[in-house]
Amino acid sequence: MFDLDKWEEIWLTMMQHKLRTALTAFGVFWGIFMLVILLGAGNGLRNGAMQNFDIAKNSVFVWTMETTVPYEGFDAGRSIQLTNEDHEALKLLDEVSVIAPRLRVANRFSGQALPIVRGDKSVAFSIMGDYPAFLDIKPYILEQGRFLNEIDMQSARKVAVIGTRVRDELFEPGEDAVGDYVRIGGVPFQVVGVFNTRVMGEQAINELQTIHVPLVTAQRTFNAANRIDWFGFIPAANATANETEEAVKGVFRARHHISPDDRQALQSFNVEREFREMQGIFTGIAGFSWFVAIGTIIAGMVGVANIMMIIVKERTREIGIRKSVGATPVSIIGMIILEALVISGVAGYLGLVSGVLLIEGVALVMEQAGAQSDFFANPEIDFGVAVSAIAVLVFSGVLAGFFPGLMAARVNPVLALRDD
Repeated sequence: MFDLDKWEEIWLTMMQHKLRTALTAFGVFWGIFMLVILLGAGNGLRNGAMQNFDIAKNSVFVWTMETTVPYEGFDAGRSIQLTNEDHEALKLLDEVSVIAPRLRVANRFSGQALPIVRGDKSVAFSIMGDYPAFLDIKPYILEQGRFLNEIDMQSARKVAVIGTRVRDELFEPGEDAVGDYVRIGGVPFQVVGVFNTRVMGEQAINELQTIHVPLVTAQRTFNAANRIDWFGFIPAANATANETEEAVKGVFRARHHISPDDRQALQSFNVEREFREMQGIFTGIAGFSWFVAIGTIIAGMVGVANIMMIIVKERTREIGIRKSVGATPVSIIGMIILEALVISGVAGYLGLVSGVLLIEGVALVMEQAGAQSDFFANPEIDFGVAVSAIAVLVFSGVLAGFFPGLMAARVNPVLALRDD
């Protein structure tokens, strides 16, 4: 039941000591405000980092370098070249479900990118020989047409899937690229698809200025024999990324006579491991944010508890009168807790709203200005964080009012009535 007199009494008590109440409330406000800001900024950092993890989270990439350890009669310093035969051997592994061999197409003598020409326009972007399975590892957004397929591989078709930046450089605005031709190193390739990407920044630029052609076509057309530069993998359902990585390296060591002690010859990038480490970092940031903010909130609540102690001391005579006319200890404690909750609740709610408004404002400005970066993007506050902050507020407010309320409940009415 709503008791207007009780709320008027709380209001009058607060107004009698405006400065003291305001300073105490500010401590609570600042604690919640900082919690929201720190968590919002942490989410912005996480989103900035995770936006470039637009790749299968359990994928693994393996490539080779020169050997550094002599092994089985072979000297150190050998260059290891992966081939189609390695691809066939890898298909026998139980730990692998998706295999995507890749070849970087370039001038075999200079190593420079081949010219990509259409009409009087020419660019020098990355050209990759790929399998259709690469799309399972790297889920591009296909704006037009399609990606490579098995028929392209079997027939060694001269087809190409181009990034949006390649399209913008070689085609006029509004011109349909799919079905038209570009010349790669003087060889005509038909464009069958145009892709975009979800990543941001420098990585997005690199991806969108890439052309993907069938690996078999790249090998035959550009004198790459059966050469493969590196492999991408997705583990089987019963295997982890680490197990797949070790199984693949084991095949390469056996086929190319690489010492198990040679840490240089086989290099890899385990996306699952990197992703977990990244998640751990941001979990730590969130934990630190909560630690700092809760410390500030506790300091604010100590202030609330102190002010309630002072209020109890100042109202000792009033409390004595209440008890003498029949007020129970529970009602006395409830009255003090309610006053503490009002101070902490209003201040904390204002801090929560102010922090959310600031975070949302920053996100809106960044979106309108196109200011997303590789390191910070879309700062946000989860609904669960807001609920948790309110729960912390309520608990802290009850705690801040309980002990002063307990002190008030223990007041002796006879002695209180004598209090001056």
